[in-house]
Amino acid sequence: QVQLVESGGGLVQAGGSLRLSCAASRRAFSNYAMGWFRQAPGKEREFVAAISWSGDSTNYADSVKGRFTISRDNAKNTLYLLMNSLKPEDTAVYYCAAAAWVVITHSPAYWGQGTQVTVST
Repeated sequence: QVQLVESGGGLVQAGGSLRLSCAASRRAFSNYAMGWFRQAPGKEREFVAAISWSGDSTNYADSVKGRFTISRDNAKNTLYLLMNSLKPEDTAVYYCAAAAWVVITHSPAYWGQGTQVTVST
């Protein structure tokens, strides 16, 4: 019933930029905070960024502060993650997630299928 579909992943050179998108169902977009997580091979899934349902509040992991920007477009029911100054360490599968704002950083209720981001040197 709550559907999240990521897109926009790919291969990019270090220092480059990439924008990820997450198409969300109306119900999810209207009633939940949204966030991005990532998981690199052999590592735990980690929080990247989150945004409140209204878009008024955002939160970022220290590793991406100043480089990534999370946003949402209410008219399109779409979540975005603009990634600038990409580093090889950013290589991971990126997942879109939805949850109440108070738990979005740790316990998302819903997940997308993920999109691969690979950053080369």
